[in-house]
Amino acid sequence: MSEIVLTVARYGFLVLLWLFVFAAARTITRDLLAQRRPATAGGPGPVSAPPAPGGRQRPQQAAQWLVVTTGELAGRRFTLSGQPISIGRAADSTIVIRDDFASNRHARVVPVDGQWMVEDLGSTNGTYLGRARVSTPTPVPLGVPIRIGRSSFELRA
Repeated sequence: MSEIVLTVARYGFLVLLWLFVFAAARTITRDLLAQRRPATAGGPGPVSAPPAPGGRQRPQQAAQWLVVTTGELAGRRFTLSGQPISIGRAADSTIVIRDDFASNRHARVVPVDGQWMVEDLGSTNGTYLGRARVSTPTPVPLGVPIRIGRSSFELRA
């Protein structure tokens, strides 16, 4: 192999290596900035039901179940009886999830004036409603995922 081909191959490999490093740094930066960005108007919010035939608005159905959609408990349903539901790794939680990304007392879902609210209990990795991180008690619309670590939950009628 000639000296020129070997030199071009070395420099080509070096360029590819630096492109990989820049792509990885860009991805990491994008992920970190996305976590800091506050929820926008297009984020999760109250979801209204489509109008009924004849133009009348359908009344919002009350949630009756908290359904685990992903994670180790996927498919389990918990009845909403009007009592707060605590979620975390602690044995005294209403829903115990064994997940390294969940705190002992991670979050709770509580009824407030006929509306279910989710609140983060100071967890390390946060609680998310849709794509927005929960920092204050937030109303939970039907069908919008609550994400805690690798598990997701939804309110269903």
